Amino acid sequence: MSVSFDVIGLPRQDTGKGASRRLRRTGQVPAIVYGGHRDPEMISVSHSELLRHLNNEAFYSHILDLQVGDAKTKVVLKDMQRHPAKPFILHVDFQRVSADEKIRMVVPLHFENEQQAKGVKLGGRVSHAITEIEISCLPKDLPEFIGIDMTEMDVGDILHISEIPLPPGVELAHAPDSDEPVVMVHSGHAGGAMGEEGEEGEPSA
Repeated sequence: MSVSFDVIGLPRQDTGKGASRRLRRTGQVPAIVYGGHRDPEMISVSHSELLRHLNNEAFYSHILDLQVGDAKTKVVLKDMQRHPAKPFILHVDFQRVSADEKIRMVVPLHFENEQQAKGVKLGGRVSHAITEIEISCLPKDLPEFIGIDMTEMDVGDILHISEIPLPPGVELAHAPDSDEPVVMVHSGHAGGAMGEEGEEGEPSA
C-alpha cells in the first residue's frame, strides 16, 4: 500500500437525529467505530477532511489510521450514508482491524491495457459486467484494487469471476452462486445489432 490516510475523530456523547443535525451544522459528520472485540465508539469527523479523502479511490479499500484523542486505531471504511440530493455525507461507519484477523472488503477492479487488447485492435468492443468484488484477507494483504490485464483478450473472450487473478493472501469473500462474467470483448458489430433490434422492438407511436 503506497499511500496512507490519517483520520482525526472527536468523541461525541449525544445521539439521535436532532443531535446529528446539530453536529452536521458545525461541519462534522457523525460516525461510529466498531469491531476489534471492543465496544462501539461514537465519534465525529470533519466533513471537509472526509470529502478530501474520498476524492482518492484508495480511501475506500485501505487501512486507515484513526486518531481520537491520544488513541490511534487501524480501521477500514465499512459504510457511508450520503444525502440523496445534496453533496453531503450524513454518517460513516468504521471497522477496527486486527493484524491476525481476516477482513471482508469490497475493492474496485481496474481493467488494464483495455485499448491494447487483441480483440479491441480487431475492432471489438469491451463490456464490463462487474466493476468491484468482495474479498477476504488479512489487513496486511489488502489491495487498493485488483488489476485485470486485458492484453490477450480476443473477440468473443469472456473473463468470469473464478478467473480473476487474485493477489497472494487474497480470496473471494464467498463462492459466487454462479460464475458470473466480469468483462467480455464483443464483435465490433454487436452494439449496432443490439441497437437495431431495440428499435425494431419498440411500439409505434
